[in-house]
Amino acid sequence: MPRMSSLPHSIRQSRHAALRAWRRAAAAVLARVWPQACFVCGERGGSPVCRRCEDTLPWLLGAHCPVCALPTPAGQRCGQCSRRQPAFDATLAVFAYDYPVREMLLRFKNGGAFELQDWLIELLGARVAELSCDLIVPVPLHAKRIAQRGFNPAHELSRGLAHQFGWRLDPGAVVRDIDTPHQAGLRLGERQRNLRGAFRVTRGMEGRHVLLVDDVMTSGTTLGELARSVRQRGATRVTNLVVARTLSPPTRR
Repeated sequence: MPRMSSLPHSIRQSRHAALRAWRRAAAAVLARVWPQACFVCGERGGSPVCRRCEDTLPWLLGAHCPVCALPTPAGQRCGQCSRRQPAFDATLAVFAYDYPVREMLLRFKNGGAFELQDWLIELLGARVAELSCDLIVPVPLHAKRIAQRGFNPAHELSRGLAHQFGWRLDPGAVVRDIDTPHQAGLRLGERQRNLRGAFRVTRGMEGRHVLLVDDVMTSGTTLGELARSVRQRGATRVTNLVVARTLSPPTRR
């Protein structure tokens, strides 16, 4: 049997879709037969996180920069965004990237917690309930990463939002041509060099408000490079939507 990475792209995509559908169906059956356990405390009740534990999650509720979502004293722009406006206009985040959200997202990204998907989509939907956008673009993964992981978490979240609000979803609007090394542990300058030219926009974006969706925003370099790419094709406004924001991004060098 040929390896997944050696198959044509269209066949790999169909196999990935079939695998995702099977996993979701299996999770739904299991939830009916065996009540779902809270990810935090383990109590069984039917929700990924019980109501008691929801109160303990690291919700991003305090005053923060409207552009990059880092904490600021009175909700004003942070010093970095004041000195240099990023290519994106705003960032919306549900949580700070901390325990136990960090562990939830790692499980979700590694394909081991599909039961979290609908819950995450519901939270993201509440965050953008009053937003209006023309196009949703999930942060793309390189084809090699999709073959390894089996799915793109940002695409799964985006698909749920598009269904909820009737927004247009176009995952093929941006392609990741360069399989960049992992960003973890790199300084800000290294991250920026890593991502230079990584994205290729395949559609015109003239006059559109584009919503970029990802699971985590760390330094903002990935979303910044993606925003720069869609602006070059005519997007007039770019908003980031992420599940979690790292509050201590890498330092400059």
